[in-house]
Amino acid sequence: MSEITFRTDIGADRAKVYEALNTHDGLTGWWTTGVNRDGEVLLFDFPQIPEPFRLRRDRADKEEIVWTSIGAFPPHWAGTVITWQLTTTADGSGTRVDFRHAGFADGDPDLAHTADTWDLLMDRFKKYAESGTPQPFFTL
Repeated sequence: MSEITFRTDIGADRAKVYEALNTHDGLTGWWTTGVNRDGEVLLFDFPQIPEPFRLRRDRADKEEIVWTSIGAFPPHWAGTVITWQLTTTADGSGTRVDFRHAGFADGDPDLAHTADTWDLLMDRFKKYAESGTPQPFFTL
């Protein structure tokens, strides 16, 4: 199985980073303005996409946030797991985020595009967590 990983140091405390990953305002501040929730399932809508991405929230605390893709779309995400581990930066000035999106089929032709998109999203996520200024990558 293949995976995507990123390590990002964010100049914000863990509570702000957690909020950016675990609240409606946080998620709409950097990812997409189309965020809804059905119990522990997060629904992410995107322009020109036929149905929302469905990510079940398996864990959400200030150490780790884990989502499992349970929707039919996008098909290559089915069963993949997204993990955000939050620790304090080495110098104690912010939050280190170790991101992992795992479980892609080996040789998945969409993996490179997905990794490029996550790279762009991580930049938006960092800027939002540090500034509090919404800059969603996708708007509906």
